[in-house]
Amino acid sequence: MKDLLTLSVILLLGWALLHPAPKADWHGQRAPQDPQQTVEDLPSAWDLKNFTVTPRARYSIQALVLSKHSYWAGLPEDSLAYYDLALGWGPLSDAAVISRLDISQGGRWYQYNWSGEPPVDPGAIITHSANNHIIPADQEVFRTIERIKRYDVVTLEGYLVDVADRKRDWHWSTSLTRADSGGGSCELFWVTSAVIE
Repeated sequence: MKDLLTLSVILLLGWALLHPAPKADWHGQRAPQDPQQTVEDLPSAWDLKNFTVTPRARYSIQALVLSKHSYWAGLPEDSLAYYDLALGWGPLSDAAVISRLDISQGGRWYQYNWSGEPPVDPGAIITHSANNHIIPADQEVFRTIERIKRYDVVTLEGYLVDVADRKRDWHWSTSLTRADSGGGSCELFWVTSAVIE
């Protein structure tokens, strides 16, 4: 078993070295608009598996995919949101900015770092990018999310939601602002429509 694990790690590292992330090579902002969020005419909560899903806001976004990560550890959230998408818009959809950032995901977090001077004001990175836990509303949306790649421009529509387990004391809450960072700052996004531009 230990040998199999070691071999898997070696193969994964080898694949990463031979298949580096594509370079950001366009000019200007590919997704210049801010996300749209409203609280008008929200539907009532609904059930999904053992969970109750409560919509907190209607949400739509056109954004550049900065990173995509899948989760399969068997945690409750993994059965709801198999994929996280780190999304950027405005200055965080500009290759000149992105090329200066080291972007990664893991543990349901989206991380970014830079060397030397930041490519833009760090506050602009916070307000123009976000980690999104994607809950697909149906199989068609799920298949579209599966096809998404880094640096795709996507348009996603649906609801920011809170989720509670009806059988035990567990809940997952969405952020409702793009100005936060750290724990609790991710969007929990029930996606009803997904388009790759």
